[in-house]
Amino acid sequence: MPGFLDAASGAPLHPAARAALLAALDDGWADPARLYGAGRRAALLLDAAREAVADGLGARPDEISFTANGTQALHAAVLGTLAGNRRAGLQLVHSTVEHSAVLHAAQGNDASVPIGVDPTGRVDAAAFVAAARGPQVGAAALQAANHEVGTTQPVTEVAAQIGGVPLVVDLTQTLGHAPVPDGWSVAAADARTWGGPTLGVVAVRTGVRWRSPHPEDERESRRVPGVPDVPSAVAAAAALRAVLAERDAVAARQRALVERIRNVVAATVPDVEVVGDPVHRLPHIVTFSCLYVDGEALLSGLDRRGFAVSSGSSCTSSTLEPSHVLVAMGALTSGNVRVSLHAGSTEAEVGEFLAVLPEVVADVRAELGATGL
Repeated sequence: MPGFLDAASGAPLHPAARAALLAALDDGWADPARLYGAGRRAALLLDAAREAVADGLGARPDEISFTANGTQALHAAVLGTLAGNRRAGLQLVHSTVEHSAVLHAAQGNDASVPIGVDPTGRVDAAAFVAAARGPQVGAAALQAANHEVGTTQPVTEVAAQIGGVPLVVDLTQTLGHAPVPDGWSVAAADARTWGGPTLGVVAVRTGVRWRSPHPEDERESRRVPGVPDVPSAVAAAAALRAVLAERDAVAARQRALVERIRNVVAATVPDVEVVGDPVHRLPHIVTFSCLYVDGEALLSGLDRRGFAVSSGSSCTSSTLEPSHVLVAMGALTSGNVRVSLHAGSTEAEVGEFLAVLPEVVADVRAELGATGL
């Protein structure tokens, strides 16, 4: 789709995923636990997909389980780690900018310990380590990179200092776009962010105490109940293999485009704040906030001009709340726009977006009566 700049919510299906999905619908439709021919074919496809995803994560195939989606993977990662380490303690240490799925999973835990971030969105590593090494801590959670502003987190540094506390790492925006950091105990990923179909991945390192938060089931190493979606797993693995093969080249191109967006937006749009770390960030995400602008109106105006972006900060009718990430950073929360590029995003597309953005912002401000700025 021309003008699609919301790949962080779900990238277009990669051609490799599309081809693999169609083939797997014919060959991988049977229950992979069955011993007849069709079941064995499905099992072989599932095993190959698991191995490919494990390779991309730097894990063992038996450490990988597939879930229905990325949110379910994050829930399972957090809740399963807490359940498996209940004897050590009930506290969950986490950054204040974790994905809402992580925060929602922790909501029922009164012993959660949130750790703040600096204005770029980077967690206070010393405070995080000190809290994680405290008494009654069952688990810690730290995203590899933020889903709204792209800032990377000191996962490897933190993991090396928190002792035996298991570290849950959200890789939903990192896998396929940047190297996976070392040190994770349990990880979660989302195939939609690398051009796969709707499918989640949860990985549990061998030896890590983890207990399924779901009712007992023999599937997926007893981590996730139900028959896995074999065709989706095959397609996700095919997309990941293709994306990893071209990751460095794509990342270099995206990083240059994002740098252009950061510079041009700051120069051409009055009263704007570009947020997130300008250096230590994912290559494909950039976020900025416009004063005197309603986020929903801005997104609608851009949509009418052919551009699909997202906003995490507008006080929408569905949430009535600003972005918890931007609030934690102390950043401007009005008129927020997140631009996230996919592998097919072009320089011309970005140039056209940058050309129409000042006009759309000015129109929205005029509609709201915020003139003379």
